[in-house]
Amino acid sequence: MTITITKPLTFEEFLQVCPEDGIYELVDGEIITVEATGAHKNVARFLLFAFNDEIKRLKLDWIVDKDIVIRTFTSEGIERGRKPDVSLVEERIWNRYLNTYAGITEPLLLAVEVASSNWDDDYIDKLDEYQRLGIREYWIVDYLAVASRAYLGNPKVPTVSVYCLVEGVYQVTRYTGNDSIVSPTFPELRLTVATVVAASLPRNMLDGG
Repeated sequence: MTITITKPLTFEEFLQVCPEDGIYELVDGEIITVEATGAHKNVARFLLFAFNDEIKRLKLDWIVDKDIVIRTFTSEGIERGRKPDVSLVEERIWNRYLNTYAGITEPLLLAVEVASSNWDDDYIDKLDEYQRLGIREYWIVDYLAVASRAYLGNPKVPTVSVYCLVEGVYQVTRYTGNDSIVSPTFPELRLTVATVVAASLPRNMLDGG
């Protein structure tokens, strides 16, 4: 769904008029609704908790959250407002925004997008915008294997693509099945693709019920 606006919005205007309920992004001056299934949310929540456990265990000055809005730019310099499914940010940056409704303009440490029917947005547009912003690590969690074979190979299988910023350009490593996901941000994280995919399933299926 697109909310009708009489003129293209800037990022600041988007933050002022964006509805409080639901998930919205600013794309080409318009407010766009981002739909997410329960399974999609389960995967995002699972990763948020996994990251948060590592933050607490290692006593890191980082914050992980699902509701952070960030300002990005297209190659043409057009402002966009994105809300990753999971965002990791330094606590010192987070603290600047404690008493405001402003979106974050600094690079995140890590962003996660859980792919769905609009998967090309994650693999193309957001990839370019997050690289341009300088987000040093970006995960695309394609738990349904919805992207094209150009990204997932043939046959297509659930894949976690980890993009790491190297001299300003993303380098990607793809993980599938029982592969352990290697994260430069969380080098001691013990997580397999199969475990992440399983988070999308009802608990009774995981318990054999």
